[in-house]
Amino acid sequence: MSGSTTSPFTGAGVTTDAWGDRFWLWDSYFALTGVAVAVAVTTRGGWSPGARIGVLALFLALAGWYVGFGRRLMRDAVEDWRGYLYLAGVVVLYVPAVLLDGNASFLLFVLCPQAFMVLPAVPAVSAVLLLTSVHVIVLAVRLPELGELTAPLLIALLTVFVVSVLGVWSQHTVTESGRRAELIAQLERTRAELAELSRQAGVAEERQRLAADIHDTVAQGLSSVVMLIQAAEADLADDATRARHHLDLARQTARENLIEVRTLVAALTPTQLDGAPLEQALHRLAERFTRQSAVPVTCTTDLPGGWVVGTATEVVLLRTAQEALTNVGRHAGATSVALRLHHDEGRIVLDVTDDGVGFDLADAPDSYGLPGIRARVGQVQGSLTVRSAPGAGTTIRVEVPGR
Repeated sequence: MSGSTTSPFTGAGVTTDAWGDRFWLWDSYFALTGVAVAVAVTTRGGWSPGARIGVLALFLALAGWYVGFGRRLMRDAVEDWRGYLYLAGVVVLYVPAVLLDGNASFLLFVLCPQAFMVLPAVPAVSAVLLLTSVHVIVLAVRLPELGELTAPLLIALLTVFVVSVLGVWSQHTVTESGRRAELIAQLERTRAELAELSRQAGVAEERQRLAADIHDTVAQGLSSVVMLIQAAEADLADDATRARHHLDLARQTARENLIEVRTLVAALTPTQLDGAPLEQALHRLAERFTRQSAVPVTCTTDLPGGWVVGTATEVVLLRTAQEALTNVGRHAGATSVALRLHHDEGRIVLDVTDDGVGFDLADAPDSYGLPGIRARVGQVQGSLTVRSAPGAGTTIRVEVPGR
């Protein structure tokens, strides 16, 4: 056997610190039992002072052997060859004590538990059998008739049986307790790891959300400002009034997006939703897009009264409408856009349809827009459907749970 930091009595996988903190109970039991046996043996009359001194000296030697060597093995839960060495020393001191006085065999109440504390089950049972047989052998030699040995032999066998059953059961019980403790510790570690992974996933999701918000506000706003400035430059020479109108729209767009950025920093909902229902926010969005692009947007909202739309869902629908209109302004070349918010079989549906050039879904550009919408919609357990074909316009449909 090799050294280990666990023991059948401390439990597999259980640190010896907890065992050591309670070991004073075993110290107390060994001390009280040993002193009681020593007092009972040495105060018994009818035998010589030399024998009495000899038994007392052997008892003190056993106590010193325990304190100086065995106790550390039991306290530190060491299971190796030193356990056998300790019990060998016990036998060397115990046998002469029993030879001097058979009542010294009451030390078995101390020695048998120690056997199970320093050895595995089978060697420990063998050690108990050996220690118990010492008294029986002494009686067999000293009794005039072997018939008188029957009762002591039966008592010895019963003692071995009871001690072995209790010792093996204790080892098994404590070992199982140790395994359960280790399993609980592993579960705690796993739970901590899962919590950390969940935190990291939350951080990643929040970063994705912030990236989408920044894209939907700063990027789209700057894109609109650039388009308006380019339009103003084109009209500057021929139509100063129209150019000034484009610049006014650019200034207004920049201010609105500055407010959006501040809102994001403050971790608030989109400013379009601040104090206003989703329907009103969509109407304002449509009006602003019409002013900026000169493309008319028809906005229709039809949700049943009493329906509750959570803030997260409102943000998703509003951002989807923003992204869809931005894509129309950049790529569609449309002459009209229809924005419709309605319900269908217990779900809230947002449709954004344009009559622009459309595109082949198989060759859809790898832009941030649609992936960003799909990721955002997925956060509220919604679905995204895109229908388009070259020359046939585009329809973006978002469906989210509603009630």
